[in-house]
This record gives sequence, C-alpha cells and structure tokens, in this order.
Amino acid sequence: RRGTAAVGRFFGPVMIVWFVAIGALGVGGIARDPEILRALSPTYALGFLAGHFHIAFFALAAIVLAVTGAEALYADMGHFGRKAITMGWLGLVLPACTLNYFGQGALVLSDESAVRAPFFLLMPEWSRIPLILLATAATVIASQAVITGAFSVASQAAQLGYLPRLRVQHTSASTIGQVYVPWINGVLVVAVLILVFAFRSSSALAYAFGMAVTGTITITTLLFLYLARTRAGAPLWLVIVGGGALLTVDLMFFAANMTKLVHGAWLPLLIAVSAFTVMTTWQRGRAIVTRARREAEGPMRQFIDSLSTRQPPLIRLPGTAVFLNRGDDTAPLSMRTNVEHNHVLAEHVVIVSLNTEPIPRVPETERVTVDPLGAEDDGIVHVVAHFGYMDRVDVPRALSLMDPSQTEGPLDLERATYFLSKLELCQGDAPTMAPWRKRLFIATSYITADAAASFGLPLERTVIIGSRLQV
Repeated sequence: RRGTAAVGRFFGPVMIVWFVAIGALGVGGIARDPEILRALSPTYALGFLAGHFHIAFFALAAIVLAVTGAEALYADMGHFGRKAITMGWLGLVLPACTLNYFGQGALVLSDESAVRAPFFLLMPEWSRIPLILLATAATVIASQAVITGAFSVASQAAQLGYLPRLRVQHTSASTIGQVYVPWINGVLVVAVLILVFAFRSSSALAYAFGMAVTGTITITTLLFLYLARTRAGAPLWLVIVGGGALLTVDLMFFAANMTKLVHGAWLPLLIAVSAFTVMTTWQRGRAIVTRARREAEGPMRQFIDSLSTRQPPLIRLPGTAVFLNRGDDTAPLSMRTNVEHNHVLAEHVVIVSLNTEPIPRVPETERVTVDPLGAEDDGIVHVVAHFGYMDRVDVPRALSLMDPSQTEGPLDLERATYFLSKLELCQGDAPTMAPWRKRLFIATSYITADAAASFGLPLERTVIIGSRLQV
C-alpha cells in the first residue's frame, strides 16, 4: 500500500546474490562432469524429438517448467522499461539459470539417485539452510513483481475502457508507474488462498504453470508478429517465415500442455476465459451505455447555442462551474439536467472532456486544448484534457495549465464547483446483450471507483446529479 520504494533498494542486491549463487552452484556441478556441456548442441534434443516423438511430445509439458517464473521478469516492465530488463536477462538471469541447469544435469549423470532433488543436492551441506532462506526471499521478491505488475495492467486496462474505473493509489512521488489498486489486491488475496487450499502443493500446480507460460508465450509471439507487420513494416514473407518458425515451437509446447488439462492445466484457461468474459462484457456494456448517454445528452454546440434563446432566460450566477463530460461533442448530462431543472448557470462555465491516449504519458505542454465553442463572450469554453494510460488523472491540475487568454474571463478554480453525472443501471428488455451478460455488466459496475476521487476533484466542491438507465 505504501509502495516498494523503501524496501525496493534491497530487492536488487538480494536477487543479484541469488542468481550469482545458483550460477556458482551450477559451475560446481559442471566441474564434476564436464561432459554435460555436450548438451549445448541442439542435435540431441532434435534427435530425441525425431526418434521418440510420442515420448518427447508429452515430455514438452514438463520441460517447459524450466522457464516458468521467467514471466515475473517482465511482468512489471512498465516500471523499468525494456532496456533494463533485457540487460538483466542477458547479463545475469539467463547465464545463471543455464549454468545451474547444466550443473543439475551433470550431478544426475554422475549420480542417478540425485534425480529426486538435483537442485538441493547440488548445494554443499553447510550452505543448504542459508540458500533455502535466500530462495525464500527471492520467491517473495518475484511474487512482488507479479503483484505490482497486476496493479499496473489493471490500472491501464481501466484507462483503456476494458475494466471499470478502479481506485488507484500512486505510491511514489518520483515514479508515476508505481501504483496500488486495493480491489485487485483483495482479488489476489482471495485467489491465492483458494489455490493454496484447493491444490495444497506447488507440484500439483505444475501443469497450471506450464499452461500459463506457454499460453503467454504464444500470445506474445502473435502480438509481436502483428506489430512487426503493422508498426515496423516488416516484409510479409519475413513475418510468415520467422513467425512460422517461432509459432511452431510455441504451439508444440502449448499443445503438449493441453494434454494435461485434467491435471491442473485447466486453471489458467479458466482464469483467462473468465477475465476475457468480464472485460469484453464491460466493453460491450460500456458502449451501450455510452450510446444511450449520447442520445440523452445531444450535440454540444446545438445545446450551447440554445442557451442564449431560452425562455425564460437563464439566470447567470457569479462563480465558476466545471462540468465533466464523457464525450467531446455532446453536452454534459449534468449541465443539461441542471439547466432544464434549475434554470440557472454559472457566470463562467468550463466543460471538460477526458481523452485517454494510446500512449503511456502525455506531456504537460499537450495536456489541454481549449475551444471557445463559437461565441467568445458567453463565458462557456470546452476543454479537452489528454492523459496517457499511465498518467494520473488530475482535472484541477490540468485546468491550471490553461492559457488565461482562452478562458473568456477570469476563472476562480480555487472555489469552482465541479459537476458530475451518475447513471444508475438496471436490466431492461432491449436485446442489447444476453441477460446473463447484462447482469454481469451491472454487477461489475458496482466496483467502479468514486469518480470525484478518480479525477482528483475536491470532494467538498463536487456535486453529483443522478439519472436512471436501462441496459
């Protein structure tokens, strides 16, 4: 909850000691039987695959366990970037793991009975307890990377509209990517406890690990090939040839793990299908609500133009009112409701639309764009605030970046009142979604974080106007 900055300075040294230690153990094992280095040649693996395919294929489901856990290295890439993780992998992790696996293989070649626990038997007797403690610390640190990675991914998915708006706490004043998402933390706690009591041991989850890793690798390869073709402009023949080679290997591992569905491989598939169902349902439901909302709001310019001709005329009150708007071309529902029911409007009105760009961060120089909405003396301006999916949304700060010459008069942002609209969802008869998906969408909407807090609004100066909508 308070972030990893305080303890994070110990993570790096502990992990360096861990990888150096397992690499050194591997060197000691290789020294016992250097013949293991012949395994560097891929001919042995290819020969085994070609000569005993019926055995090798099923063995792939166990072989892939050698790389389970590697995903923890890049689960939190948003905090460190590609370069740091690439250097850490090539410079430390890959050499250390490779040496250790070769060392274990050499130990088994020299003593077949060591196959029961080659990693622990590779350790000298005097170092076993200290190294087990070190392994425990490394495990905790690796899990921390996965947990914070889950926070980052959930936060970004919410920004992109695939999850409800979640309450996000930024835990670092210097690193904006360090976030804590209480709801996701609670889900992880419950999920871990269920898995512990249901499976009882990590060995029972072995094939679940394998399916999760091979599924992730396969999806990553497909996304890489898509980006290589659409963004990098790689030749089609290169994408087909290179992608075919990569996918052949990935799909063999994935298919091998599919044979272990009844042995636990079903778990990550169930989690993936559940997450996919929730995210697509939320995206679909959100689109339905947005469309209905746009119809209720009506065109912005038409509404603004009608204000000057309303009968009886609107009463303009001193002060500044800020109306947050879902779209950038429709009238804010809270503003329309306020005008139609109260027949009053503040002297200075700022309509704010929020745009989430498909980039991590938007420079502050490009944060806001101001549109006078035609008339330059009606005291009404439209501001579009741009945020990246890793930016913290702070509407008052964004408004403070406006050029005073564009605001049609002085704005008193220190005492401005912020208006929000809130829709209460209920299940209707329209065939917009399957009934069960409607119920799922409405249930998911209850975890939506408070809008005022999410947008950084001062709670004591925020007014919420509610409406009811059937989906």
